[in-house]
Amino acid sequence: MILGDEYFMRAALAEAKEALLQDEVPIGAVIVANGQIIARGHNMVEKLNDVTAHAEMMAFTAAAENLGGKYLKDCTLYVTLEPCIMCAGASFWTQITRIVYGASDEKRGFLQFSSAKKILHPTTEVQGGVLESECSELLKSYFKSKR
Repeated sequence: MILGDEYFMRAALAEAKEALLQDEVPIGAVIVANGQIIARGHNMVEKLNDVTAHAEMMAFTAAAENLGGKYLKDCTLYVTLEPCIMCAGASFWTQITRIVYGASDEKRGFLQFSSAKKILHPTTEVQGGVLESECSELLKSYFKSKR
């Protein structure tokens, strides 16, 4: 059986729910190579007191460690929220093949910038909207609870 984008986005959602349990902004990510999850990450900004500890950054580090190298060619990043410009920039350096995200981020997402395509590696493909409503609802309910 070939596992699809929704399957892996559900794994990213599980990571987001783990972040929620730790009172972090509920964003989760997984990195897939050859149909297998090779890395997982969720926001750890509060726990690590580190503004760069986004789900994607945690997953990039775990994937590089797993693969034994910094390049993530032939890998896909699944993340519940459109990456910010920092995470998109980091993805450039990983040379990741594909980024799949759930909810759009109209305030901080990298696609809001006119130079968005230049931020990514030229070979990186992007697809958004996978399980968008579930990803979006998790974030909305989190922020509603904080108000």
